[in-house]
Order: sequence, then C-alpha cells, then structure tokens
Amino acid sequence: MNDLSTETVFRRSFVPNVAYSGQFFYDQLGEVLSEDFDVDHLSSLHELKQHLAECSIITSPEVFIMEVDQEKEVFQLVKDIRANPLTAGAIIILLAERQKEGLKSKALKEKVSDFYIYPFDIDELLERLKFLIKFKLIKPDIKKLIPNTVQEYRMPLGKRLFDICFASLAILFLSPLFLIIALWIKIESRGPIIYRSKRAGTGYKIFDFYKFRSMVVDADQKLKELSKVANQYAESSATSKEPLAFVKIKNDPRVTRVGAFIRNTSIDELPQLFNVLKGDMSIVGNRPLPLYEAELLTSNLWSMRFLGPAGITGLWQISKRGKSEMSDEERKGLDNFYAKNSSFLMDLKIILKTFPALLQKEKV
Repeated sequence: MNDLSTETVFRRSFVPNVAYSGQFFYDQLGEVLSEDFDVDHLSSLHELKQHLAECSIITSPEVFIMEVDQEKEVFQLVKDIRANPLTAGAIIILLAERQKEGLKSKALKEKVSDFYIYPFDIDELLERLKFLIKFKLIKPDIKKLIPNTVQEYRMPLGKRLFDICFASLAILFLSPLFLIIALWIKIESRGPIIYRSKRAGTGYKIFDFYKFRSMVVDADQKLKELSKVANQYAESSATSKEPLAFVKIKNDPRVTRVGAFIRNTSIDELPQLFNVLKGDMSIVGNRPLPLYEAELLTSNLWSMRFLGPAGITGLWQISKRGKSEMSDEERKGLDNFYAKNSSFLMDLKIILKTFPALLQKEKV
C-alpha cells in the first residue's frame, strides 16, 4: 500500500460528486468533467437549491462548479453552502462570462476555492480541481493509507516560548510608538489604522495578518493593473514562462506619506507581534503570503516553504529585501532553504542581522 501514488488513491478510492450549475460553459466542460467525476448538471441556481434540499449526508456534493448569474445570486448561495454543516468544507469554483469590477474580490470574500473568467484554459481548470480535491478532501485518507509521506511542521517548544517572551516585551517597550503611528495614520487619511489581510502561513493555514495601514483604502483593487507594469520580480524573471508567485511594486503610488516612512523603516510590520502571540506566526520564519501568491506555490518543489514557520523576519529580509536584482526564483530558494535547515542558532543570527536591514534602499 505504501507504493500507491496520490493519483492512484484519487482514482481508485474516491470519485467526487460534482454539482454543476449553469448552461453557458457546460457544453465545453460537461464531457471532460464526467471522465473523472460523478457530475450532476443543474441548469440553474434554482435547480441547484432544490437538489441540495433533497441531499443527505451521503449524497451531498463534494464540489460545486457554478456559473455567475447576472443578478449575482450565486454569492448568496455560496454563503448558504458554507453555512450548511453538510457542505461547509466543499470545494466551490465560480465561472464568469466576463470580468466585472469587484467580482473576483467578492468571490474571495465569500471564500470560494477558485474563480475563472472566460476565456479560460479547461485543462488548467481540471488540474486545479484535482489538486484541490487531493489536498482539501482526501488528504486525511492519504495520511492513513501512506503514513509518513505527508510532512507537517510542529514548532519546537523552545521556539514558541522565545516567541511569546520576545513579542510580549517588544509590545510593552514599543507601545508609545504604536500610539504615535496610529495617531499619525488617522490624521493623514481616512480608513482603519490596522490593515488586515488573509495570508497563508505554515501548512497553508489561512489567518488574519496585521500591519499598520500604509496605503490608500482602495489599494487592493489597484494591485492587479500595477502588477502588470511595475512588479520588481518581473524584470529578474523575464525569461521564465511560469506565472510570477510574488508581487512587489516599485515606487508604489498607493502608498501614503506616512506609509512611505513606516514601510521603509519596517514599522508597519510591528502589529504582527500580536500575530506571534496568537500563534499564527513566529518571530523568524518565511513570510506568510497573500492568497493570490500562495496558490501559485503548490508544486512539490515550491510547497516546501510552507513546511517551515511563518515569520516576521527571515532569510529574505536580511539578504536581498528591497533589492531590484532579487528574482522570483531566488526568493523561493531562500524560503525553501530556511524550511529545511532552520534552527534556534540560525534564528538568533537572523534576528541580529535584521536590524541593519530595516532601512531599505528602494521604495518597495
């Protein structure tokens, strides 16, 4: 049994039930989906709702693929699916005929698993679906069938105690600075003092990541266009055919005056000390990634970085942070190296080298 591959387990022991709602894309997708999955085709959201009302714990779909309707009622159905104990953990993929402002952000807010806009690559969608099924639905079964093949990071007790002591003392010592920065941010621009975003940390665990707000309030909506023309990783990875995993904007126009100062001095990162106390992060580790970056690092080679702790500072910060010659591949390599070789002594060295690295040379 130990010789079984993940693909073999997927094919032999588990055929997921897919509930497909919509008609526009079904002529393209229906036949290929049926090759690997048990597909129930419902032509409308109303039919899907009726279907769900008749499902039991045995017949409830594991996967939902839904076309976004013009009235956007699909988002309320997504909420209902997530609120239902029978389907709360299901994979949900939404398909849209065209891009509309705020549509993708709305989908992510409602915790869909993925979102595609026409035209999309069918083979890519199927590969993504199979990946989600393996790692979200049958991962517990794989652990039972193939023991010791799925690695998990467990933080050493000494590292956790160090994190708690370090973060507590730092918060106490820096509390006057926290108040000054909070007041400064509030005076300069409207919006919250603390910026929260969803990040993927150790083992792809998703949590609320804290920073002092350094940008205008609609910064997230402007990122997509800016990343096309000003991503610092694009220049150093110009010959690569793979999508870039990381985004860093040169001379970011979304940054406020206060933001420019607190970003260049890394003061904006200080609220992450509370993430450390909560156990989401460590003082030293690999940076937790925005979800749009983390979803690109799921291959065997690059997912290694998630087998180490998520941290405030790490090898990236002390080696090439803010330098334009830093490539996408180099950063992933640094993350993987730390995940494989981390130790308490290495952590101490990184902490000592972090302070000189706080003042960045470039505005990124």
